[in-house]
Amino acid sequence: MNPTNKESLKEEKTLLLLALSFFTRVPVKFSHEITAAQLNNASRYFAVVGLFVGICCALIYTVSSAYLPKTVAVLLAMATSLLLTGAFHEDGWADTWDGFGGGWNIEQKLNIMKDSRLGTYGAAALFIILLLKFHSLMALASPVMALIVANTLSRVVATSLIYDMPYVALDSQSKVKPLAQELSQHSFLILLFTGLLVSLFYLSLTDCIVLFASLVIFRAVLRCWFNSQLGGYTGDCLGAAQQSSEIVIYLSLLLLGYGEIATNIGTFN
Repeated sequence: MNPTNKESLKEEKTLLLLALSFFTRVPVKFSHEITAAQLNNASRYFAVVGLFVGICCALIYTVSSAYLPKTVAVLLAMATSLLLTGAFHEDGWADTWDGFGGGWNIEQKLNIMKDSRLGTYGAAALFIILLLKFHSLMALASPVMALIVANTLSRVVATSLIYDMPYVALDSQSKVKPLAQELSQHSFLILLFTGLLVSLFYLSLTDCIVLFASLVIFRAVLRCWFNSQLGGYTGDCLGAAQQSSEIVIYLSLLLLGYGEIATNIGTFN
């Protein structure tokens, strides 16, 4: 391997570890200072981080479901996600609803979203999203498949918003700002390829097309919603996009016939 390729692989490894350290609580040490450009380029691996989170949740579900009721196994899988990510995306989901529900103008909304306190809108939205996750996973015949696919694809949807939406924030020192620089086409394609590869591993081509079509439509809805509220997106909006996309994926899988009832009917037939 020539020195150029070796350096390139080393840089990609750094970007992957950087993505892991940014979106999870997994401790990662770097031998050098990370630049804003590297943090921006790390976005290409956010779907890989989602795959990692999904696999961890699926493993916990698989082990616990062998000894415990499905309800407990699903709750443990959900708890694993919260512990791994530090409820990073759930926090964004709640802050987004607090801001959009309580603010009258863009500045007010952004100030509310920065507030660390949980408001009524955020609490209600958090309760609903967790309840939807639980019941969706309970209704699915294969929570393992659903956890892996949903955690991966939902991050593809959320990260893709960086590609064609402006970033808005009152705080120029925001943690997410380095990520908010325009997503390169190369990074965007890596992101899409990761999501497609994981989907095709578990689903048929037809089901993949239907699922991707539903996510493209939902992404357009999110884009319109964020633009109408803020004229762009914030880090909290990306968290909200990930959480809501995850639910859309679970519901889409149920509609595609991956639920327990549909599976049982197929077995009897």
